[in-house]
Amino acid sequence: MIKRRGLLKMAATLSTGPFILSRLHGSSGELNLYSWSDYIYPDMLEDFQAKTGIRVNLSVYGSNDEALNKLRATQGFGFDLVMPSVVYGPSWNRYKLLQPLDESRINIGGCDPIMWSRSTKLGATYRRNRYLCPFNWGTEALTWNRAERQLVYGEASFGDLWHPDNRGKVTVRAHSALLAIGLYLDRIGQTPSDQMRITYDNEKDMRHVYAACTAFAVKHKPWIRQFWSNAQQIQNAYLRNACVIGQTWDGPAFRLADETEDEIGYVAPVEGALTWMDSMGIPSKATNVDQAYEFINWYYQPKSGAMHANNSGYNSCSYQSEKFLLTKAKERFDQAYPGDALERLWWYPPEAPWFIAIRNEFRDQFLAA
Repeated sequence: MIKRRGLLKMAATLSTGPFILSRLHGSSGELNLYSWSDYIYPDMLEDFQAKTGIRVNLSVYGSNDEALNKLRATQGFGFDLVMPSVVYGPSWNRYKLLQPLDESRINIGGCDPIMWSRSTKLGATYRRNRYLCPFNWGTEALTWNRAERQLVYGEASFGDLWHPDNRGKVTVRAHSALLAIGLYLDRIGQTPSDQMRITYDNEKDMRHVYAACTAFAVKHKPWIRQFWSNAQQIQNAYLRNACVIGQTWDGPAFRLADETEDEIGYVAPVEGALTWMDSMGIPSKATNVDQAYEFINWYYQPKSGAMHANNSGYNSCSYQSEKFLLTKAKERFDQAYPGDALERLWWYPPEAPWFIAIRNEFRDQFLAA
């Protein structure tokens, strides 16, 4: 997008062939979809089935590791379309769990061209083949109770989570909290890490930096009221467990704002909001491949992408879906990313299997402390 989704100046639309949904009216069968728990909503399923005749069997997960481990256990069987974070592409490919996508069957022009291009650098391709295509993008930043705290863009920092006043009132996801701590320690000059980029280069640098981050996290563990690992746990942290401030995904934060009449706020920190892209891929042993491509092309329509964005609070990668966003969704986005926030987004790099294993090792140290 330009204002809401753009991040950069809009690139020229990618050329593509005629992908006309009228050909789908004769389609039938079913699609076994494995999705993040807060990505697919009833109106999406109803619209997809009405236009294609395809029934969706939806299964959900709450983390990348859960989805990866599930498909590893089945050796790629059981699902026709999955939605991993694109940076997990190297791990999926290591275990040969995805099949290369036939780009001639995808309405590439229906995807935001910036996101299509960016995904290539984030892990969507392997050995010149594309295995993942963009679905959505979102961030992890600061979420707070407006009645209890005041956060202002340009001043708010990941370091605010660890202020003495927030002891016993914080919610975070353990492994991404370590990353945010590293960004904070880097910004104040305590643990130089080139904004944590060196941790993705080699094991030695990663262990050095993450040891410092974990030491800080363990020291401040009394600040944690609740850890979260999925969208529902984020909402419970504020609605049922009296958390005042935390580091969460944007989608649940925006839905909390709707549910609480704007009692909950969400804003990007000075270190830059952690930014991810999730994707669509076809497992290596998928049995309903045609139906998987139908879903991808259905989603790569502006109204379909807007359905997802309006329901979830995340940002669709469907080209021009912003034209169909609700006014409230646009307002939430502008409040979360004012000024130069979009220029300062901190995009997750591709995560090699060795990186994930070591990060989980430090995560477990934090949780067990």
